[in-house]
Amino acid sequence: MVSTSVSLTHLWLPILLSAVIVFVASSLIHMVLKWHNSDYRALSNEEEVRAAIRKGSPAPGQYVIPHCADMKEMEKPEVQQKYMDGPVGFLMLSPSGAPNMGKALGLWFLYSAAVAFMAAYVAGHTLGAGAHYLKVFRIVGTVSFLTYAGGSVQAGIWMGKPWRSVVKDLADGLIYGLLSAGVFGWLWPKI
Repeated sequence: MVSTSVSLTHLWLPILLSAVIVFVASSLIHMVLKWHNSDYRALSNEEEVRAAIRKGSPAPGQYVIPHCADMKEMEKPEVQQKYMDGPVGFLMLSPSGAPNMGKALGLWFLYSAAVAFMAAYVAGHTLGAGAHYLKVFRIVGTVSFLTYAGGSVQAGIWMGKPWRSVVKDLADGLIYGLLSAGVFGWLWPKI
């Protein structure tokens, strides 16, 4: 007989191990395979664009061009002309200085642990101790995949992220989801 739920305290090892494995897989994808390098292109007039942005002294944040305060403003002919003339886009600005890779990698690991925690929460309340490997795999894999990959689809729909890049992100999410599912299936508590 399978019990009705599994406590998160019994799932600490698969939570941590899946976060570590996803972190390593991500590092391999980005640093060895480098399949995302082609997702980022250079502007032909990068120095001019950098100078124009620097001249405006914008604070780090998220910007949109052309900017409209509300949808009614988009009906104005001069705003419509801005859209026709282009460019139309979204711009993310970070603080000046070299990227802090230690901080970014630390946050990525914490995010991976949070994804594993949420997958453990759902699986722990859906499945009991002694659940079959494939049932655990299916639940954890689905939750993990949706969490790792879902945001990229939204960026493709709303922010114009190129669909080729979105597909690569979905592949990443699938890899991370499958790895997480395998770890949880392997280490799922027995009866």
